[in-house]
Formats: sequence, structure tokens, C-alpha cells
Amino acid sequence: MLIKEWMSTPAITIDPDDPMPKAVNLMKEKGIRMLPVLKNGALVGVLTDTDIKRASPSDATLLEIHELLYLLSRIKVKEIMNKKPVTIPMDFTVEEAAERLLEHGISGAPVVDTSGTVRGVITRADMFKVLISLSGLRHRGVQFAFEIEDRPGSIKELTDLIRNAGGRIASILGSYDRAPAGYRHVYIRAYDLDRSTLGELTEALKKKAKMLYLVDHRENRREIYI
Repeated sequence: MLIKEWMSTPAITIDPDDPMPKAVNLMKEKGIRMLPVLKNGALVGVLTDTDIKRASPSDATLLEIHELLYLLSRIKVKEIMNKKPVTIPMDFTVEEAAERLLEHGISGAPVVDTSGTVRGVITRADMFKVLISLSGLRHRGVQFAFEIEDRPGSIKELTDLIRNAGGRIASILGSYDRAPAGYRHVYIRAYDLDRSTLGELTEALKKKAKMLYLVDHRENRREIYI
């Protein structure tokens, strides 16, 4: 899944010579927390709500409202923006983008093409949308979590049982993190399952692998085994 398929577009941008109140109003109006800063179409920085808070007078209670507004109007975007913005290439995968955001401790970044032109932005909220889509959560089915042997066919043994019970597979996710050597954790979400036979299916699955938990999102039922 490429980042260009999930980024927010078009990017809402601001000029480096614009006053800070304009940036504040733009973020509030659009419900965003980051603005790429463009000068003649070129990316020269990034402004975030954190930058704005850091630049605001620290003790506004000592100022009259007209004094506060005057001080804020004197601050230009270029004076408080990050002049070395982290960017995400359009052809990055979603996981590559997430890794870069995590490495830099930021919640979003401009997405650029091969010429460096800003084509959109990717934010933490966009990543949440990806996670929900990948997991198949909207189907409101049942998620089974297992600790399985890391060998060919170990996942198929489980999915065959689920399909034979009438279930349709919405997603299969896996991870080696926190799993013992020679094992991995697998998360299978299925829907169209007959709830009256779910108990029987669960017992059959337990015979094939160690079940970590079961969450039925339609019935809000949770069985935790760890």
C-alpha cells in the first residue's frame, strides 16, 4: 500500500511571510495541526500547532487583548517554522512512512514527488485509517489471535477451519515481536460466522494452535487467554 493512496490531498499550505494569526485561523478552520510552508511553490518549512504554542506569549494574562493581538500579528510564519522539514516520498509504502514518522518523533509530514513538489500530507489520523482498513474492522466480525509455529501451512490450517465454518477472511496480520523463537503471532479477522457454532469453531482452532484471544466486534464479546 503506497502512501500516495492514503495521503490527504490537496495539501493545505501557507506562505513564510504570512502572519501567525493566519496560520492559527487556517489550522482551526481546516481542523489540521500541520501546514507545509511554500515559497513560490517550493517547500521551505513546516509549521505545526506545537510551533505556534511555543511562539505564543508565555503569560498572556498580563497582556491586554489588543497588546496580545498586536504581538501575534508581528510574528511571521518563517520565524517559527521548522526550516528542515521531514518529508515522505509518494512511492513510500505505508509502513515505511510510519517508520520515518516514528524515527523523527513527529505526527505528520509533507508528501513529495521526485522533484520535491508537495503533493499532499500524511498524518497520524491517516495512519489510523490505514490500520482500520487493513484489519478489516469495519466488517465487525471476529478476530482470532494465535501463537503459531513458524512453519509452512500453519496459517492455512486455521483459515481452512474458519472457511469450513462458513466464515470469510477479512484480514490476516502477523508479527514476530514478543513471540518465542520458532513461533509468530497471527491475527485473523473473519465475518459471516454463525454465532451459534462459534464455540465449536473456537475449540477446533485451539487444537491447532495456542489461542491468545478472541474478540467478537459485533457482539462485543471478548475472551482473553493471555
